[in-house]
Amino acid sequence: MATLVPGATDTVLPSAPAAAETVPAAPATETGVPADAEPGSAAAPTNSELHAVSVKDTHPESLSDTPAAPAPAEKVEPEEPEPQNALTKQFTDAEWTALKEFRKQLPDILADAYPDKKDAKTAPISMWGIELNPSGGKSAKESVVLMKFLRARNLNVSEAREMLVSTLRWRQSFKLDEVMKEEFDEKLFGKVGNIYGKDKEGRPVVYNIYGGNTKEVFSDVQRFIRWRVQFMEKSVMLLDFENTDQMIQVHDYEGVGLRSRDANSKNAASEATSIFGSHYPELLYKKFFVNVPSLMTWVFWLFKPLMSANTLAKMSVVGSGPHAIGKALLPHIDAKELPKRYGGEAPDF
Repeated sequence: MATLVPGATDTVLPSAPAAAETVPAAPATETGVPADAEPGSAAAPTNSELHAVSVKDTHPESLSDTPAAPAPAEKVEPEEPEPQNALTKQFTDAEWTALKEFRKQLPDILADAYPDKKDAKTAPISMWGIELNPSGGKSAKESVVLMKFLRARNLNVSEAREMLVSTLRWRQSFKLDEVMKEEFDEKLFGKVGNIYGKDKEGRPVVYNIYGGNTKEVFSDVQRFIRWRVQFMEKSVMLLDFENTDQMIQVHDYEGVGLRSRDANSKNAASEATSIFGSHYPELLYKKFFVNVPSLMTWVFWLFKPLMSANTLAKMSVVGSGPHAIGKALLPHIDAKELPKRYGGEAPDF
C-alpha cells in the first residue's frame, strides 16, 4: 500500500507488495473507480485528481483552456473642437448644444431654401459677408451668424431652421445681389441715413433721419425699401462677427409730426419693419429715439406694455437738444465719435 505524505499532493512512499491472491474487482462507481479502492492505491485517484473531476463535472465551462475574449468596444470618434473667437466664448452650454444640432441640419436647410440648386447640400453660400458651409467646415464667424437665428427663436432648432430658410428664400426673391449694385440719389437718401463712428465697444452707429423731404423719399415705396435694405446690408457688413455682431441705431424725429406721415410713409415703415424683424435677427444692440415730439412719446408709452422685456431693454426714448441727447448717448459713444448736434464733439454730417 502507498502512503501519502502530508502536505505533498503528488509524492507517495513505496508500500509493501500486494498479496498474490486474486480478489474480484469491486463494482465501479460513476467516476470509473472501484467502490472499494483504498485511497492512495493504484486504482484510486489522488486528492488532486478527485478535485479535478469534481470541478469538471460541476463546471463544464472550465474545460476551455482559453476564456472567451470580451466583445470589442464600439469605437467612438473624438468630437472635433469648435473654432473660437471672442463672441463664441460667450456662448452658454445650452447654446452650444442647440448650435451643434442646428449646424447638422445646414445641408437640408440650404436644400429647402434653394430647391433648384443641385449642389445646395454641399456648396457654401455667403450671407452678411460670412460663409455658411454645409460640407462640414466649421468657422467661429459662421457659428455667430447661426446663433442669431437660434437666439431669435429661444434656441428652438426647428423654429430657427424655418427662420433661416425663409430668410434665404427672401434674399433670393428680393434679388439682393442686384439691389446692392443699385445707385440711389445721394442728395435725397443721403439725408435720410448715415453710418457715422463707433461706440466704445467698436459697434457701428447708424443714424436714421425722418425729418427731411419725406414726401419725395417715400413717393416710391419699393424704391425706398430697396434703398433701406441696401443701407441695412452696408451696416451689417461693418460687423466682423468676431468682436462685434451688433449695431447701435439712432432714430432722429426732429421736424416729424403725426400729420407729416402719409399713406406711403406708413406703408414703407410697416414693410421695412417686417423685413428687418423676419430676416435680420439679433443685430441691434441699442436703439435711441431722439428729438421725439411729446405726442409721439406718449404713443410709445401707450404701446410699451405690448413689447417684450428684451425689446424694451434695447430701446430708449430721449428728449430734444444736444444736452439731453448727449446725456443718453455719451455713456455708450465717445464724444469724438458723436456729432455735435447729438451732444458730442465730432463734426455734423
